[in-house]
Amino acid sequence: MPYHSLQYIGAVLDRADHRRNDDDWLTQQHPHARLVVLWRNRHLFDESSQPVPRILQGNMAVELMQLGNELTFLGEVEGQALFTVDLSALDESELLQRVQGGRLLDLRLVGPLLEREQAAQLAYARGILYWHRQHRFCGRCGSPTQSQRAGHVRRCSDASCGRETYPRTDPAVIMLVELPASDSEPARCLLGRQNGWPAGVYSTLAGFVEPGESLEAAVAREVSEEASIEVSDVQYQASQPWPFPSSLMLGFRARALTQEIRLDDDELEDARWFSADELRMAGEWNSEGDGLKLSRRDSISRALVDAWVAEQP
Repeated sequence: MPYHSLQYIGAVLDRADHRRNDDDWLTQQHPHARLVVLWRNRHLFDESSQPVPRILQGNMAVELMQLGNELTFLGEVEGQALFTVDLSALDESELLQRVQGGRLLDLRLVGPLLEREQAAQLAYARGILYWHRQHRFCGRCGSPTQSQRAGHVRRCSDASCGRETYPRTDPAVIMLVELPASDSEPARCLLGRQNGWPAGVYSTLAGFVEPGESLEAAVAREVSEEASIEVSDVQYQASQPWPFPSSLMLGFRARALTQEIRLDDDELEDARWFSADELRMAGEWNSEGDGLKLSRRDSISRALVDAWVAEQP
């Protein structure tokens, strides 16, 4: 199964939780640290034909740490501290002048082209800085919040409240639903498309987990709501952080108990059963033409589909 190679999952970074309260140590790391730059949801890359992230070091990194907002310690990579900072307050031209050139690219567009460790670090930076932007004010009393613990806690500035908020990610289930083979039909899987997607793109169904709901129940509910298909045998496969903007995708397989698709027009534009042979002929999500296309190669949706296709005769 291809899940071991999912994008945005890296193994080298040590998040070093024990360092987050050590302000002296953190400050001492600045001159030698590596810095991931984020500007209005875009990362800094060099100007080569293939996207290569620019991770800054030295005086340039220290200067930008002081200029930016929400400086956050991500962890250590091979003993070297890694930080990220939000530089959205700068004009684009000023930022590029300060870093002596480069280009600002959205990870959503270039993520599939990056090495896994690079993609994981940029995704982590994007996700936690998004959390900072969404929690500038206390959810209980409305007072401004302040970043603490090297960017991993926001605390209400009102001493009578003092509520602490920790980084959050939204759990979402994503599932490949299989209709078993019959005497007249091969096994097929259920894929759908949303309005606004590129022409011909179909993906596995997905949806957010609701309060008080198990993951297995969320799978069954979402498939029923979106396509009116009843399922059983819900089995966990793998998970993937998905910082667009802040989800954890929990991948499952399920077996269909019914076959007739009835769409919820608010959820899906279309949904169909596809055989493995049809999927083997499909194009990529950003390819030209109007034929069937599959979801991005950096997504767990694609991994679920590829794993299922590989098992079919």
